[in-house]
Amino acid sequence: MSTDNLYPEFGILLVDDETSFLRSLSLTLRRSGNITHLHQCSDSREVMPLLASQNIGLVLLDLTMPHISGEQLLQQITERYPDIGVIIISGLNQVESAVSCLQQGAFDYFVKTSEEGRLIEGIKRAIRMQELLRENQALGQRMLSNTLEHPQVFDPIISRSKQMHGVFQYTESIAPSSQPLLISGESGTGKELLARAVHQLSNRKGELVTVNIAGLDDHIFADTLFGHRRGAFTGADKDRPGLIEQAANGTLFLDEIGDLSPSSQIKLLRLLQEGEYYPLGSDRPKRSSARIIAATHQDLQHKQQNDDFRRDLYYRLCTHQVRIPPLRQRKEDLPLLLDHFLKRAAEDMQKTVPGYPQELTQLLATHSFPGNIRELRALVFDALSRHRSHLLSLDVFRQALNKDSEETSTQMNTEAVVFNPDCSLPTLTEISHLLVSEAMERADNNQSLAARLLGISQPALSKRLKNMR
Repeated sequence: MSTDNLYPEFGILLVDDETSFLRSLSLTLRRSGNITHLHQCSDSREVMPLLASQNIGLVLLDLTMPHISGEQLLQQITERYPDIGVIIISGLNQVESAVSCLQQGAFDYFVKTSEEGRLIEGIKRAIRMQELLRENQALGQRMLSNTLEHPQVFDPIISRSKQMHGVFQYTESIAPSSQPLLISGESGTGKELLARAVHQLSNRKGELVTVNIAGLDDHIFADTLFGHRRGAFTGADKDRPGLIEQAANGTLFLDEIGDLSPSSQIKLLRLLQEGEYYPLGSDRPKRSSARIIAATHQDLQHKQQNDDFRRDLYYRLCTHQVRIPPLRQRKEDLPLLLDHFLKRAAEDMQKTVPGYPQELTQLLATHSFPGNIRELRALVFDALSRHRSHLLSLDVFRQALNKDSEETSTQMNTEAVVFNPDCSLPTLTEISHLLVSEAMERADNNQSLAARLLGISQPALSKRLKNMR
């Protein structure tokens, strides 16, 4: 059986000697739970061979069956396949039986007359647990091997940083999941590039659909995502599918999720919880098969603490989450990025790729890059546009970086420096030594760059360094 577009990624084995109940339960799971990766077994003797030959992650098990009882099977499964979850669905409404099964390792226990919604929610809970278990196992294996299975997928993200390598390993682990992913990071760090890598690794058959929801009011948000029926509002002269339908069996990437209004947050929460949405003007729900990836440069945890972002939506979105470190925390990437953007800029302007002085990477390393990679790209393109000789001039970079430093310094001066009131104040000499040491570290021991950071001349810095020895 092809597993394309089946949910979940692993199979769910339904075991019951009543074939009519197997058909009824399968239909319920498909229609009401959108759970489609199902196997059926009406002969208890075939269960263990099926587990040995199929990729099964969850078993829904009856207790009262001929040949081998459900309790015997539960014991065999937990002993031989402890990573497979088991939910008991029995006609026995007995507390003793439920307690016994849970003690033997069953994940949950339901009677066959349980309310449908409660049963499906319990099964979905077990699916999420199994997905997390598998992702943790995959992540652990990748961490131990310290390798990537598909490094070519990350080629558009220029990096040799260990932090980014860890991000790539985590991304490979959670890519097959159908659960939402929240990507956070400052502007210009490459969140959309990472979302594209996740979509490519997921092997989902549908397309990746991206939308920036910053600035969308509630009506445009609903119309953009959910679509509308003819006559839903003035000007709606025909049905129009929304982006969720366009992303069917694929991925819907919602950028700037932190800007979502409270009303739109409720609509998105329903989509994530129920997997359903209503096109404007329609009273018939549609099911979504798109995976949601959201991104933001804002601190959503802080926003939900201030009641600016729904707590339930936040926790739905961050089932999986990854943070991309800013460029100032991975300065080992600067030489790679500099070479990459010089090549891109030269191609764009039809120029020869120039060389550059070694001091340039040291100069860039002293900058905090609040605009991250996007800022570095703009710097390089601007420098190359003004380039005239065989070697790239440092002056353009110095002018731009000095301007940014002055702006940053102005912002810092408006903030009060706070000292611990329980400790004595450092002396001026101690403060001076600390500043000089920090500047030398940031400048990679280049005295010219460190002197510029401190706002003094290079001879003055040299004299201070001699006095510190």
